[in-house]
Amino acid sequence: MSDLHFEVRDGIAQIILNRPNAMNAFSEEMLDLWIDALQTVRDSNDIRVVIVKGNGKGFCAGGDMKEMGAGRGFYRSDEDRVTTGLARKNSLWKKVQRIPLLLEEIDQPVIAEINGAAFGAGLDMALMCDIRIAAEGAKLSESYTKVGLVPGDGAAYFLPRIVGIDKALDMLWTAKVLTANEAKEMGLVTFVIADDELEGFTENYAKKLANGPQTAIRFIKRAVYQNQTMSLRSSLDMISSFMAITTELEDHREGVKAVTEKRKPKFQ
Repeated sequence: MSDLHFEVRDGIAQIILNRPNAMNAFSEEMLDLWIDALQTVRDSNDIRVVIVKGNGKGFCAGGDMKEMGAGRGFYRSDEDRVTTGLARKNSLWKKVQRIPLLLEEIDQPVIAEINGAAFGAGLDMALMCDIRIAAEGAKLSESYTKVGLVPGDGAAYFLPRIVGIDKALDMLWTAKVLTANEAKEMGLVTFVIADDELEGFTENYAKKLANGPQTAIRFIKRAVYQNQTMSLRSSLDMISSFMAITTELEDHREGVKAVTEKRKPKFQ
């Protein structure tokens, strides 16, 4: 069995981390397949939504503690990932860190379904997604300082933007473990769902997005992220262009017609 499954059904892609006996900690195979899956999503006109989830009792533990304990680096690999500083850097830059860079290029909604522990780089992988839906029993932690490390996989970038600088530093400095409800209170996760209802809730949420007006949904995502670094003038210029495009589309005409006829729209 491969360390990651990628499947697409009815426009919804699922990226399933599949090392349940290791709490879905990274392996080189997992990372390579993850990168391939994201490239497929980015280049597809048929995939409308992506769900990232973990098989078994955990979402993702990030770096593989067994490999680190044996001095072999952050994940299982047949290549040298440890003997030089450059090799250790490239184990991140050429593998783990390609995932957030690819996600930045993806306009489709990406949902993290957090079914259990999300620690360290595993939590970072959830932070890179657009929406985080957590089971009540999930545990979340930026656990880097427990092993004397810095957040190497995007936490220093994503976490302050989600919860604010002070809360991000507190999490990163103390490596505290949060319950799902504590994480929701600070804005770290979007929804907290009963453990046995998590999968159904996430699938229904994804279906709702998949049945929506796709150009508008993707433009909205692009606008929200690009607005983080844009001036007001540039933002309004961009969004007026998006508005000009969407008002030409059949989805807009169908949406207006459905509202006036008091029925559900059937978007293309």
